[in-house]
Amino acid sequence: MDKVTAKWGFITRLSLADLCYDKKVSFCIIAAVISVITPLLLLFSLKYGVVAQLRHQLLNDPQNLEVKIVGNLQFDQQMLDWIKNQPETAFVIPLTRSLNTQADMLKDSGHFVNNAEVIPTSKGDPITKDMPLINQKNQVLLSSLAAEKMQIKTGSRIKMVITRQLDGKLEKGITELEVIGIIPEVYYSRAAGFISLDLLIEMEHFYDGYQSETFPTGTGLANSTYPDSFARARIYAKSLDDVAPLALKLREKNIETRTQAMAIENMQAIDRVLSFIFGVIAITAIFGCILSFSGSFLSNIERKRKDIAFMRLIGFKSKEVMVYLLTQAMALSCLAFIVSCLLFLLGNCAFNLVLGKNLVSQPIVSQLQFYHFIIAFILTLFISFVVVAIGGRGAVKIQPAESLREA
Repeated sequence: MDKVTAKWGFITRLSLADLCYDKKVSFCIIAAVISVITPLLLLFSLKYGVVAQLRHQLLNDPQNLEVKIVGNLQFDQQMLDWIKNQPETAFVIPLTRSLNTQADMLKDSGHFVNNAEVIPTSKGDPITKDMPLINQKNQVLLSSLAAEKMQIKTGSRIKMVITRQLDGKLEKGITELEVIGIIPEVYYSRAAGFISLDLLIEMEHFYDGYQSETFPTGTGLANSTYPDSFARARIYAKSLDDVAPLALKLREKNIETRTQAMAIENMQAIDRVLSFIFGVIAITAIFGCILSFSGSFLSNIERKRKDIAFMRLIGFKSKEVMVYLLTQAMALSCLAFIVSCLLFLLGNCAFNLVLGKNLVSQPIVSQLQFYHFIIAFILTLFISFVVVAIGGRGAVKIQPAESLREA
């Protein structure tokens, strides 16, 4: 085992020493490989960076995952369960009639929001997923805009005021709520309060003329029961790709929907176009890389015919000559890839520094993940291995007598 290890170690050292001796040839081969790999990395980083940023922005805005119901319908528990059980559905919660989902919110006479949206929420809501969970009727999550208008912080208390007309008289229902969290503007940009479904139902009962313990007035009909059906629902898909299929299933149930299909389609179209452009250039670049490798290594093998013949003369076998050539190819490819990565980092910084300043909504336009470099490195080694393995078949057939004839 020691002799075998020593033999292969000697071949490795010999091949590397030969590369150092032929510095100019080695430099030319490395430069040829760099000229192909670096532009390819930069091109892919632009494609991946732009599309990844667009997808990130779309996913970060939960409203792009929402399938909105158009108009007021009748959603019973069976229909809500059917929607919830669809594989594309991430979250669903019933909604009352649209006219009953607004309220005035105020901190004091100088800090208030008129006709703020009132939205039910619960566990799993994409908009409030990072917020504290609402467990009681007297709790609320405010949107950033609503909190800013009222100058509210988490832990403050506000009043919710709703108005109805009963028997020709205007009545105000007032309840106090605790602000347990503030939703960032990136998740919801309008003035709104997210409350429990039970509180929203209490609001509808009040608007419909019923008595309410939450909004006490002392007038109205006797307390109504929990509704058997709802006018609408908040529905969210699991991913961008699930939005269209989920909307289609609802339309097949005669439920009219509205989605952010245009924004999603634009992102997917950009992805397809960039993928096609990159594919064409990548195939061309890989073909050029193969030709570059072939020309460089085959000419190098041809130039070393006398050296290879001498190696055969002093006892090197065909397998050992092939290892000698492959070691050189792997060493040159590794060095070329390392230099290409360094040049890529410079180009990547230039792209993000210059182009990022002109794209306010997308400061990062060029980026690659670590696994992209691993894949590129493996492909580089594979191409060089295949080219040298094919070209080296002629080299191992060189007879030792050639060195004697040329001596």
